[in-house]
Amino acid sequence: FVRELERRAGPALRLEQRAAGGVGSVVWDAALVLAKFLETGACPLARRHVLELGAGTGAVGIMAATLGANVTVTDLEELQELLMVNIENNKHLVTGSVRAKVLKWGEDVTEFQPPPDYILMADCIYYEESLEPLLKTLKDLTGPDTCVLCCYEQRTMGKNPEIERKYFELLQRDFELETIPLDEHDEEYRSEDIHILNIHRKSTVGAR
Repeated sequence: FVRELERRAGPALRLEQRAAGGVGSVVWDAALVLAKFLETGACPLARRHVLELGAGTGAVGIMAATLGANVTVTDLEELQELLMVNIENNKHLVTGSVRAKVLKWGEDVTEFQPPPDYILMADCIYYEESLEPLLKTLKDLTGPDTCVLCCYEQRTMGKNPEIERKYFELLQRDFELETIPLDEHDEEYRSEDIHILNIHRKSTVGAR
């Protein structure tokens, strides 16, 4: 089933989803919010190198590519086919470039160096066991000038609040976090419980 994502200029993105295949196979609200935030122009993307982590359907990364960025969307092996389909379906809208690659959090990231200008993440915080690998990957991928945009939906069910708290605690050891105010999100695609964070490496690398 296809999800359309309206764009401010030109035709909508057409994103295939899968009924089976777990969390990566549907377009989550946080992905829509982040994709539409990119369109506000708050972060200049033209000719910038962009990497999306846990891309799923590729909605956010493909949107960045329509705004002129050179994008690598990454996820696990089993999501590559869906990413390829969505890249193919929307390639006529891309003004930068976009490709899909396998990246398993916590593993070697040499092929993704040098550090990208932007790292995009939408709803990547939900499994406790993936927090440490995700943080390792973020540390390995970011340079001093990399801007990480992390969009997540605040969930109050079950272990979610605890996982979120732990994630941000760990993250703040190496990164500075700044919340992007709600009134800077896209007017139509915004929600009180969906947050976008602007994350940078702390500059005092020696201070551990």
